[in-house]
Amino acid sequence: MFTDSHCHLTFPELVASLPAIRQAMADAQVDRALCICTTLEEFPDVHALATQYDNFWASVGVHPDNEGVTEPTLDDLLQRGQLPRVVAIGETGLDYYRLGERTHADMHWQRERFRTHIRAARQLQKPLVIHTRSASDDTLAILREEGEDGTTGSAGGVFHCFTESHEVARQALDLGFYISFSGILTFKTAQDLRDVAAWVPLDRLLIETDSPYLAPVPFRGKTNNPSYVPHVARQLATLRQCSVETIAETTSRNFSQLFTAVVS
Repeated sequence: MFTDSHCHLTFPELVASLPAIRQAMADAQVDRALCICTTLEEFPDVHALATQYDNFWASVGVHPDNEGVTEPTLDDLLQRGQLPRVVAIGETGLDYYRLGERTHADMHWQRERFRTHIRAARQLQKPLVIHTRSASDDTLAILREEGEDGTTGSAGGVFHCFTESHEVARQALDLGFYISFSGILTFKTAQDLRDVAAWVPLDRLLIETDSPYLAPVPFRGKTNNPSYVPHVARQLATLRQCSVETIAETTSRNFSQLFTAVVS
């Protein structure tokens, strides 16, 4: 019934509890999940989940926040992106939130890493999983510069764990991307985000946990896991004045349409 479009089941907070998490998912009618890769070092474990369980899929990528890890080459991403059950490139994008004493110019390496992921996605014709934080202008600009404009040949993808403005959402949609909402949607302080979520076209919506982070109300502050994604769906159903079943069915269908290698 429900699909978690973004989770990190290989992270230490969750990996030891996988049998219990899978049972909780079944109990909550969470049928499928996309396991997201954040480093090349992590990829074998992420891919193993997708090959071991028929309702998990994998991505390959290096998160923009990760430093001191293997820097992905185009060949690295192309080789891994062609493996069975790898349906997306990412998590990739830009994150200037923790600049500290660094300048915009100092983040050139992050922008080049992002371009490498975009080029891999375009060659493979697999969607991008986009992370953007305090960097939406550059994120959108680089996507356009690399040819991601929603036309033939575009890889497309999803802006995951969306926390940006209505205008950023509009531009992402104009480029052909989907918008995914997480448990943040249930937070008291997130009214502006709820307004965006009420506006995004239903056929471009996805839901996610981004677990182990950002557990939705009523679990806020606890370790998140994919069995909590129905709470995101319920919040969306309230905003859209429709049934939870409608949100579950639509977002699951959108997931299959975006990640075309996924069997419904």
